[in-house]
Amino acid sequence: QVQLVESGGGLVQPGGSLRLSCVVSGRILTIDDMGWYRQAPGKQRELLATITSGGSTNYADSVKGRFTISRDNAKNTVYLQMNSLKPEDTAVYYCNARGQVLRGPYQSWGQGTQVTVSS
Repeated sequence: QVQLVESGGGLVQPGGSLRLSCVVSGRILTIDDMGWYRQAPGKQRELLATITSGGSTNYADSVKGRFTISRDNAKNTVYLQMNSLKPEDTAVYYCNARGQVLRGPYQSWGQGTQVTVSS
């Protein structure tokens, strides 16, 4: 079983920064693509950023230039550095990982971490 655990959420003022972390554990052969999503109340889950095992990244227009995704393959961890936060960034943030286990491919989600941007 593959488990993802996020941390780093909280309350921050507009213009502030937060860094989210997500650790992947379990009997994993590979962690290929990793990503961050968010879901605000009453809205659909939104893809924010992805990163491949080789480090190639992609970003949603809504966060491009403000958020940075990175990963530490040795620690099975993906990060999301969030700068210049706005009230509209308030949401539950989820990480996602895809890869291979002995039985085949997997895709797993974390439990989510709340980010609230408010003065």
